[in-house]
Amino acid sequence: MMIEIPEVLDAAGVARLRAVIDDAAWVDGNATSGHQSALAKRNTQLPEDSAAARQAGAMVLDALGRSPLFFAAALPLKIFPPLFNSYAGGEAFGIHVDNAVRIQRGSEFRLRSDLSATLFLEDPDAYDGGELVVEGQFGARPVKLPAGHMLLYPSSSLHRVAPVTRGRRVASFFWIQSMVRDTEARRTLFELDTAIQTIAQDRGQDDPAIIQLTGIYHNLLRRWADA
Repeated sequence: MMIEIPEVLDAAGVARLRAVIDDAAWVDGNATSGHQSALAKRNTQLPEDSAAARQAGAMVLDALGRSPLFFAAALPLKIFPPLFNSYAGGEAFGIHVDNAVRIQRGSEFRLRSDLSATLFLEDPDAYDGGELVVEGQFGARPVKLPAGHMLLYPSSSLHRVAPVTRGRRVASFFWIQSMVRDTEARRTLFELDTAIQTIAQDRGQDDPAIIQLTGIYHNLLRRWADA
């Protein structure tokens, strides 16, 4: 299940974040790559332990905490501290799959990568190429979202970043361990939650059917969640 989450950051939020990261020191993106990814990856990245990365990462996490859609879709248990990368001058990231377990350097923090996230930080008309191409059940889907918008997709998906042939593509990326490990169970909960919220707009939250459906949602979450 791929879900676009609009306006995780508004224009002002993107500008504040870019002010933190644009003048920072960037390094070879393979600093955080596994063996397979290192063979396919050409980009630059903020060092994950840099002051700029920590400050900007905190800004992303704060924004995620204000997004009901993100919570409903991901049901996050753990979020890897957000990282930041940049592509320009033909740089790209070939087809790959994300590591199943991510470990934060210099700490005991680790998570199982259930979901991957890319938060776009550059407007699409500022660069050519750079699409995030995710392989799914119905083929490859290229995604290039406005600055401040985010794509959430299964970490088990094969995906790549197309070469950037003009301008510069800047994004934040990170991984989520969900409270609900099973992909189909998580999809069912998201679809049920979405349906409840849609019906509640017409009937109101105190409608008996909405209360019953909300109880079903939470009982399923209680059955499937590991929190």
